[in-house]
Amino acid sequence: MSEVTGELGGRVAVVTGANTGIGKEIARGLAQRGATVVLACRSVDRGQAAADEIVRSTGNALVSVMQLDVSSQASIRRFGREFSSLHPKLHVLVNNAGVWLDEKKKSVDGIEMTWATNVLGYFLVTASLRERLLAASERDGARVVVVASEMARGLELDGVEFERRPYHGVAAYAQSKQANRMWTWALARRAAGRGVAVNAMHPGWVKSELARDGWKGRIATACSTVLARSPERGARTAVWLASDPSMAEKSGGFYVDEKERPCRFRDEDREEKLWSLCASMAPIDCGRKLIAKSA
Repeated sequence: MSEVTGELGGRVAVVTGANTGIGKEIARGLAQRGATVVLACRSVDRGQAAADEIVRSTGNALVSVMQLDVSSQASIRRFGREFSSLHPKLHVLVNNAGVWLDEKKKSVDGIEMTWATNVLGYFLVTASLRERLLAASERDGARVVVVASEMARGLELDGVEFERRPYHGVAAYAQSKQANRMWTWALARRAAGRGVAVNAMHPGWVKSELARDGWKGRIATACSTVLARSPERGARTAVWLASDPSMAEKSGGFYVDEKERPCRFRDEDREEKLWSLCASMAPIDCGRKLIAKSA
């Protein structure tokens, strides 16, 4: 196989939830720029179909699939070990996999599913790959892109699993997206000065299968096919954050359509409380670099 060259030639990227929608288009965009791309997907079969399509459309054969269920902590830890055995460095991590559920469900770990997937999944996937990100940062720099949303509100740190309030799918999703942003700022502080740029983005309302659970989700999905932007358009800002040279040293920002936007969820004390909550629900070695809080 001839060496792939291009904007990201020789660099390795992981995109979670990459078998469909925004995730697949982010993976395609990175492959078009020459990256070695790993599609981290719950279904290997669906992931392989997406990988084959990306290879055909880009001509980049360095696209592969690894199994990952971001709602399962055991799956994430296994993925981290397996990826690390195959790749000494990770230059780009795109935390994209997410759910929007009409009814309350629990993960295999007994945690409310939206929180387990959209928040703890981002937290633990990044932690499991931290050494590979830092290995890349030593020479080339590394980037973490967090797919968040402008539909963000209602985070209750003392009740993230809706133990005392009625469960609503919109509320659970919006809470998780507020947490995504706040977690991004906490991670950016820990990555400062270590060669890892960490940023969050909003893809816009995108035609996708995200809200396919339940009758409300099916209605939302049907409406999105008519009114929403394409997955390719939704993926554009994430690909830009992951690849554009101008963003190599910019960290801790929230971006919409390739422009930085103010974020109303800036509160270091609450961000650190969120970080501690995530660490208690998805235990990691908090003393390790990139995970420990910077002085």
